[in-house]
Parts: sequence; structure tokens; C-alpha cells
Amino acid sequence: MRAREKNLLLGTTAWVVLMTAGAAAADDAADAGGSDAAAFDLAQLDEVTVYATRNPMPAFDYAGEVTVIPKDIIDDFNPSTLADVFDAVPGAAIGGGPRRTGMTPDVRGLSGEGVLVLFDGARQSFLSGHDGRFFVDPDLVRAVEVVRGPTSALYGSGALGGVIAVRTITAEDLLEEGQSAGVKVSSGYQSVNDEWRVGATGVWRSEDERVDIVGNFTLRNSGDIELGSGLTLPADDEILSSLLKTTFRPSDDLTLSASWMRYGGDSVDPTNPQGNNTAGPGNELVDRDIDSNTIQGTANYNPASDLIDANLVAYITRNNVTEDEVDTTRVVSREVETFGVSFDNRSKFDLGAASLTFTYGGEYYRDEQTGTDNATADGTRGGVPDASADFYGAFAQGELAVEGAFGEVTLIPGVRWDRFENSAPGDPDTADEAISPKVGATWKPVPELIVFGNWSEAFRAPSFNEIYADDIHFEIPNLSVPGPYGPFGPPAFVTNFFIPNPDLTPEESQTWEVGAGVDFDSVLFEGDRFTAKGSYYQSDVTDLIDLEVNIPFTCFLTPDQLFPGAPPCGTGEPFGNYSRNVNVTNAELDGVELEAQYDSPYFYLRGNFSTIDGEDVDSGDYVGVLSPDMVFVDGGVKFLNGDFRLGARVSHASDFDKVNDPANARDGYTVGDVYAVWAPMSGPLQGLRVDLGADNVTDADYDVVAAGVSQPGRNYKIAVSWRQGF
Repeated sequence: MRAREKNLLLGTTAWVVLMTAGAAAADDAADAGGSDAAAFDLAQLDEVTVYATRNPMPAFDYAGEVTVIPKDIIDDFNPSTLADVFDAVPGAAIGGGPRRTGMTPDVRGLSGEGVLVLFDGARQSFLSGHDGRFFVDPDLVRAVEVVRGPTSALYGSGALGGVIAVRTITAEDLLEEGQSAGVKVSSGYQSVNDEWRVGATGVWRSEDERVDIVGNFTLRNSGDIELGSGLTLPADDEILSSLLKTTFRPSDDLTLSASWMRYGGDSVDPTNPQGNNTAGPGNELVDRDIDSNTIQGTANYNPASDLIDANLVAYITRNNVTEDEVDTTRVVSREVETFGVSFDNRSKFDLGAASLTFTYGGEYYRDEQTGTDNATADGTRGGVPDASADFYGAFAQGELAVEGAFGEVTLIPGVRWDRFENSAPGDPDTADEAISPKVGATWKPVPELIVFGNWSEAFRAPSFNEIYADDIHFEIPNLSVPGPYGPFGPPAFVTNFFIPNPDLTPEESQTWEVGAGVDFDSVLFEGDRFTAKGSYYQSDVTDLIDLEVNIPFTCFLTPDQLFPGAPPCGTGEPFGNYSRNVNVTNAELDGVELEAQYDSPYFYLRGNFSTIDGEDVDSGDYVGVLSPDMVFVDGGVKFLNGDFRLGARVSHASDFDKVNDPANARDGYTVGDVYAVWAPMSGPLQGLRVDLGADNVTDADYDVVAAGVSQPGRNYKIAVSWRQGF
């Protein structure tokens, strides 16, 4: 039996055992239960996806895989960063290491430009070699939606692997019916990096509920990270995040809103903060200043007519990262500004035994980047070209639902046209177009069962960084010659240069996926709920863009190891010391994802399983951001009519050998967390919430593949919040 098949069997077996154990526990609880189940609210299992089809629908009914992590589950993780909650999403992860300044997401084996990130619909286009991909504090987040699989038919370039959509808090999250003002204050601490957090949220709503305003600020301060290996990873962060959002409803048909979200981070860490990197020659210690702003305005017009349900979104995002070298006077920066506007409308038609929702719209956005370096003659920064990119898109999608004796069948075809243009002063302009079709289908022979499938084509345009990157990439020691201070002193250094490549072509993929799901209520108790969904997918990706790094091997040889005819070690392309982005690989990615959850008045159980393979179809080498086979389980027991919960989480990873270099193989691991939540839902303490927990309770030394470093050790957590409405 192949290792992949064996691990899949083990994962599926664990899944069955998990659900069987849950059922057995429920039988015991049922004997002690009563009519409390009738009052149990299962709204948390009815999560709605907003971004999967641009037509809000239950996540379970989507013809593919989408996970919505609501606020209550996010809070149960008591997260320091959004990376803390991604164990709850099969097929997705946040890599880059424990430092928050280097975290980058990946979905179904693709990362970087292959994953689209949205904040309330605003694109986050900041990309760099080693800095974080996006910046947001978990306190500001209402829900995280992860659409897995290509979605270029709706969102164009960048959605090859999927979409990570962050929804921020609203006034409705703090105010109940009849309340016009509210406040929430919170504080927390975690031991692994000595992190303190304080935050406050204020809300006001007019008497006629036409206007509301919500504001938030959160301050975090943290230090060095204690790893499971016993070592300490140097880090020093101070983060101030804020959100201001207002909504105006001039009529029952029209809703206008505007918001400003800011993330300000100040950290002291290496130029490359990812993995286990520490400061030193070529990776200087820097005072890193992160200033991320998203300003957005939206309008929704939804009159009585079934033909109009229109949304207009306009936004500006500006992300600036400035690095001031601690031991020198050098200062470098990268700023990416995005202006975008998108429009979509839903028209609904009643066709008797069928119904049709027609969604269509368009989008324009422009990315502009500026790089500076006060140590270069012209003030520009190597690898960070001053460049811009313009994207134009139009899309249409139909959602036809037919009911009959055979059950309910839904067909969702869609297509999008995109044009993209790149330009940089002194370099040739580039432009191209793409058509991205997609079709999905679901069949529900009975309301409790769904069978689904989809096929799609998607693309990712080469970024201006990949096309125009030039100048210095990095410096390395030249061991082949004595250093400037003699044979026993520090070595001389040579420089690796970026080489532009205007001939890059877009990455393209064809993907198909099939799966099924079940949704039952009143399984063990009156009003309980069990849902499960799983799928198999396969993606054929052509022209993957990869950074080709060439370094003369003699740079790593000492003088006594050199031999006649060996190429010299030197600087730049003449010596073969350069980096260039190239279309190198045709790949096949395939995997399986399963997720399920059960909830009742007495206990809850949720979990997922994922496995992925990626292969270069030409060479047979592994490609993509691969991960071990993963199993995640989160379960708990409820007491005091749900006011108190005691829970535990377990993450298990198989041994990882999907590597081309055996040195990159990783042992499997099992990590456990425990947590307790006390949140009285009535009485004088209503609005109080206390979280206690410990992550990695066994202080395990384990290495997440995408991180390249031992993970944080045992981490004690506490958080206290109080919410009051008036």
C-alpha cells in the first residue's frame, strides 16, 4: 500500500472513530438531558458564505469547499494572530515561521500571488519575498472565509489556490435589539512571548436604526518567542490596530457604509524574519515599521424588485514596510498602494419549478509600488521595482435551481474576462488577457444529502515584482578567497543580482473536484446538528512561476578545495550569480479534504482531515507548498446551560517525505491544547467572558513544514472581556 493511500485510510478511520465516539458520548448525555435541547440555538452551524459565489448562501450548499470561521470560534482560540485559527481549515495554512512579521498563507499547495486576500472586499496586494502577506489584528475580525480551489471566474488573477476573505466587526456584533450604544473592553496575556493585549470597542446606533458607528483599538506588545526546542527566537513587537466604520441607511432600499482600518506594527528582528533566521551579516537586524491602511466605501441598493440587488465597493489600500538597520544608517522601504472599484448585481427570476439567480458585474483595480534604499546611488531598492499594474475584469454567473421528484439540482456556470497591464519606467510594458470559465453542480436527492462537482479554469498574471525585479538580491560570503582581514578574518562578500524577465507568461490551471456532504438535525437530542462534507480535487497547473536562484558553487569552497577549471565566484550575471523569475514547471496537484462538526446543548465536536500531493509532470519532482497529512479535532463539554465550556484541541501531522532533498523531510507530530471559557448569558455577570488555556500542553518540539523552525513551546493564555449594551 502506498504511503499516500495508507495515510488517507488512517485519516478516514480516525474520522469515523471521532464521529462514533461523539455519538456514544451523546447517548450518555441524552440520558441526563431533557427539554433544554429544544431551546438550543444552532445558528453557528448555518454559516453563510458571501464570497464563494458572490451570492450569499449556506456554506454547506456551495458546489465546492468553503470554510467560514465565525467570531465565536475565533475567540475560542484566543488568538495572537490569524495564523492561530487556521488549523480549523483543511487544505490551508499560514507559513513563514512564528514571527508575525513573516507569515504568509497557502491554500491547496499555492501561496503568494496564488492566494487572493480580501478585507471586506478590498484586495490586499502587498507581496514581498520575506515580509508578511497581510496585516490585521484578530480583535477586528468578525469572520474568516476560506474558499478553497480556483475562483478566477469571479475574482480574476490571483485566485488560483483560493480566496481568504476577512470580514470585520459591525455594530450588530455588540448591540442587541433595542440598544443604541455599547462598549466592550478586553485584555489578555500569553506566556510564550510575554505578550500583553488591551483593547476597546465602542458602538452607537441612532434611535431609528438608520445610522450606526463602530470604533475599535487594540494594542499588543510582545517579546522573544520560547520554542519547543528550548531555544529562544528573538522578536520584539508592538502593534496598534484600529477600526472606524459607519453605516447610513437613508431608506429601506439603500445602505451606505464607509470604513478605515489601520495596522501599525513596530518590531525589531532580522531583515528576513521567516523561519529560524537570526540577525547577522547579510541579514541585518532592523527596526521594522509596518503601516497598513484600508479605506473603503460601499453601497448596497436592494429595492422590492427581484431584478436589483446591487453592490458597489470602492477602496484604497496602502501598505508600507520600512526597515531601518540598527547597526548602520541604511533605511529601505516598500510601499504598495491599491485603488479598486467593483460592482455586482443579482437578478432573480421565478421559473415555476425552477429559479434563476443571475449575478454579473465588473471590476477595475490598480497596484502601484515604490521601493527606496538610501544606500544606493539613485535611491531605488533592489528587487522592489517602481512599477504599476492595471487590471480590468467583467464576469457573469447563473445559478439555476430545479426541484422535482428527483430532489433539488443546482447548476452554476460562470465566466470572467480579464485584461492586465504592467509598466515600469525604463522597461518594456507588458499586457495580456484571460478568459476564466467555471461550472459547478449540486444534487440534493433529500435535504440531508448533497453531492457536488465543479470544473474550472483559472490564471495568475505575473506580478510587476516578478517581471521587473532588478539590482541587488542578497550578499553571500566568498569562501574561495581570503577575506580582507587575512585568511583567518571575515570573508569577502559577493552579490547576487536580480535579472528582469518581461517574457513571463501567466500561470494557468484546470481543476476538477467531486464531493458529498450530509446535514442532519435532531440526531441524538431534540435540536442538535451534525454536518460533514468532503471532496477530492485535481489541478493541472501550467507555467508555474518560480524564482530561479543561481550561485557559483565555488563560492562555498575554501582555497584548498578549488581545482583547475573551476568557475570563479564573483558578483552578478557574468559569474552566474543571479536570480530571475521564470516559467519552469507544469504541475499536478491533487488532494482530499474532509470536515465535520456536531453541536448540541451538552457538547460539541468538530474536526477536519486533509492530504495533498504535488508533482512536476515532466521531472517527477515534488512541487507546490506541500504539507503532511493533517488531522485536527476540537471538542468540548458544556456546563451551566452553556455558560461554561471546557475543551481541547489536537493537531496531528504525519511524517513528511514529499521532498526533493531528504534533508527537508520532517517527523510527524501531535500537539494538544486545552481551554476553558466562562461567558454568562444571563444574570448580573452577563457580558463578561473569561478565557483560560494552554497551547502545546506537552511542550512538544515540532516543526511545521512551511515554517522551517521549531514552533512555540507551551503557552499559557488568559483573556478577560466585558461587553455592555445600553
